[in-house]
Amino acid sequence: MTKRESEQRARMYQALAAIGVSYEHAETLRRASMTLHRWSELECGDGNDYASWSIERDEKTNAPYLVTYPHTGKSHRRKVSDRETGALKRITAILNPIGLHFYHQTDPRGCALHVSKEPLTDQNYSSRGIAIG
Repeated sequence: MTKRESEQRARMYQALAAIGVSYEHAETLRRASMTLHRWSELECGDGNDYASWSIERDEKTNAPYLVTYPHTGKSHRRKVSDRETGALKRITAILNPIGLHFYHQTDPRGCALHVSKEPLTDQNYSSRGIAIG
Protein backbone atom coordinates (compact mmCIF):
# COMPACT_ATOMS: atom_id res chain seq x y z
CA MET A 1 0.00 0.00 0.00
CA THR A 2 1.36 3.42 -0.94
CA LYS A 3 1.50 6.34 1.44
CA ARG A 4 -1.33 8.01 -0.47
CA GLU A 5 -3.55 4.92 -0.21
CA SER A 6 -2.78 4.67 3.49
CA GLU A 7 -3.74 8.32 4.02
CA GLN A 8 -6.98 7.89 2.02
CA ARG A 9 -7.92 4.85 4.09
CA ALA A 10 -7.19 6.72 7.34
CA ARG A 11 -9.42 9.60 6.19
CA MET A 12 -12.17 7.10 5.37
CA TYR A 13 -11.95 5.56 8.87
CA GLN A 14 -12.04 9.03 10.46
CA ALA A 15 -15.06 10.10 8.40
CA LEU A 16 -16.91 6.90 9.29
CA ALA A 17 -16.04 7.26 12.97
CA ALA A 18 -17.43 10.81 12.88
CA ILE A 19 -20.85 9.49 11.83
CA GLY A 20 -20.86 6.65 14.37
CA VAL A 21 -19.32 3.66 12.57
CA SER A 22 -16.88 1.59 14.63
CA TYR A 23 -13.52 0.49 13.25
CA GLU A 24 -14.68 -3.14 13.09
CA HIS A 25 -17.80 -2.18 11.13
CA ALA A 26 -15.73 0.11 8.89
CA GLU A 27 -13.50 -2.86 8.04
CA THR A 28 -16.54 -4.99 7.23
CA LEU A 29 -17.89 -2.20 5.01
CA ARG A 30 -14.52 -1.93 3.24
CA ARG A 31 -14.44 -5.68 2.55
CA ALA A 32 -18.05 -5.61 1.34
CA SER A 33 -17.19 -2.71 -0.96
CA MET A 34 -14.30 -4.69 -2.45
CA THR A 35 -16.66 -7.65 -2.98
CA LEU A 36 -19.18 -5.42 -4.75
CA HIS A 37 -16.46 -3.87 -6.90
CA ARG A 38 -15.23 -7.27 -8.05
CA TRP A 39 -18.79 -8.42 -8.67
CA SER A 40 -19.37 -5.36 -10.89
CA GLU A 41 -16.21 -6.19 -12.83
CA LEU A 42 -17.47 -9.72 -13.41
CA GLU A 43 -20.89 -8.46 -14.49
CA CYS A 44 -19.19 -6.30 -17.12
CA GLY A 45 -17.32 -9.35 -18.31
CA ASP A 46 -13.89 -10.21 -19.61
CA GLY A 47 -12.38 -12.38 -22.26
CA ASN A 48 -9.32 -13.73 -24.01
CA ASP A 49 -8.43 -15.14 -27.43
CA TYR A 50 -10.74 -18.13 -26.92
CA ALA A 51 -13.85 -16.95 -25.06
CA SER A 52 -15.69 -14.14 -23.30
CA TRP A 53 -17.45 -14.45 -19.94
CA SER A 54 -19.57 -12.52 -17.49
CA ILE A 55 -21.93 -12.98 -14.57
CA GLU A 56 -25.57 -12.92 -15.56
CA ARG A 57 -28.71 -13.44 -13.49
CA ASP A 58 -31.43 -15.90 -14.48
CA GLU A 59 -34.56 -13.96 -15.43
CA LYS A 60 -36.90 -16.28 -13.54
CA THR A 61 -34.94 -17.16 -10.39
CA ASN A 62 -32.53 -14.19 -10.17
CA ALA A 63 -29.76 -16.72 -9.45
CA PRO A 64 -26.30 -15.67 -10.71
CA TYR A 65 -24.46 -17.69 -13.34
CA LEU A 66 -21.01 -17.34 -14.85
CA VAL A 67 -21.75 -17.54 -18.56
CA THR A 68 -18.93 -18.38 -20.96
CA TYR A 69 -19.21 -17.55 -24.64
CA PRO A 70 -16.54 -19.41 -26.62
CA HIS A 71 -15.64 -17.66 -29.87
CA THR A 72 -16.43 -20.96 -31.58
CA GLY A 73 -19.00 -23.37 -30.22
CA LYS A 74 -21.90 -23.26 -27.80
CA SER A 75 -22.03 -21.05 -24.71
CA HIS A 76 -22.41 -22.59 -21.28
CA ARG A 77 -23.19 -21.37 -17.80
CA ARG A 78 -22.50 -22.50 -14.27
CA LYS A 79 -24.13 -21.33 -11.09
CA VAL A 80 -21.98 -19.19 -8.78
CA SER A 81 -22.52 -18.07 -5.21
CA ASP A 82 -24.34 -14.75 -4.92
CA ARG A 83 -21.67 -12.60 -3.29
CA GLU A 84 -23.44 -9.38 -4.21
CA THR A 85 -26.56 -10.15 -2.17
CA GLY A 86 -24.45 -11.28 0.80
CA ALA A 87 -22.38 -8.09 0.75
CA LEU A 88 -25.50 -5.91 0.54
CA LYS A 89 -27.04 -7.79 3.50
CA ARG A 90 -23.90 -7.20 5.60
CA ILE A 91 -23.92 -3.50 4.71
CA THR A 92 -27.61 -3.16 5.58
CA ALA A 93 -27.13 -5.00 8.89
CA ILE A 94 -24.41 -2.54 9.91
CA LEU A 95 -25.95 0.72 8.71
CA ASN A 96 -29.69 0.36 9.36
CA PRO A 97 -29.44 0.12 13.19
CA ILE A 98 -27.47 3.38 13.36
CA GLY A 99 -29.66 5.21 10.83
CA LEU A 100 -27.15 5.55 8.01
CA HIS A 101 -27.76 5.22 4.29
CA PHE A 102 -25.68 3.77 1.46
CA TYR A 103 -25.49 3.82 -2.30
CA HIS A 104 -24.22 0.86 -4.32
CA GLN A 105 -22.58 2.21 -7.45
CA THR A 106 -22.33 -0.65 -9.98
CA ASP A 107 -19.88 0.86 -12.46
CA PRO A 108 -16.54 -0.90 -11.80
CA ARG A 109 -14.59 2.21 -12.78
CA GLY A 110 -15.47 3.87 -9.48
CA CYS A 111 -15.93 3.16 -5.81
CA ALA A 112 -18.70 0.61 -5.29
CA LEU A 113 -20.02 1.85 -1.94
CA HIS A 114 -20.80 5.27 -0.49
CA VAL A 115 -22.19 5.89 3.02
CA SER A 116 -23.96 8.96 4.40
CA LYS A 117 -26.27 10.26 7.11
CA GLU A 118 -28.73 11.30 4.39
CA PRO A 119 -30.29 9.24 1.60
CA LEU A 120 -28.05 8.98 -1.45
CA THR A 121 -29.09 8.88 -5.09
CA ASP A 122 -27.31 8.52 -8.40
CA GLN A 123 -27.19 12.34 -8.47
CA ASN A 124 -25.49 13.01 -5.12
CA TYR A 125 -23.65 9.88 -3.92
CA SER A 126 -20.21 11.09 -5.00
CA SER A 127 -20.56 14.54 -3.45
CA ARG A 128 -22.47 13.68 -0.26
CA GLY A 129 -21.32 10.15 0.57
CA ILE A 130 -18.16 8.77 2.11
CA ALA A 131 -16.43 6.57 -0.46
CA ILE A 132 -15.67 3.16 1.06
CA GLY A 133 -12.63 1.62 -0.53
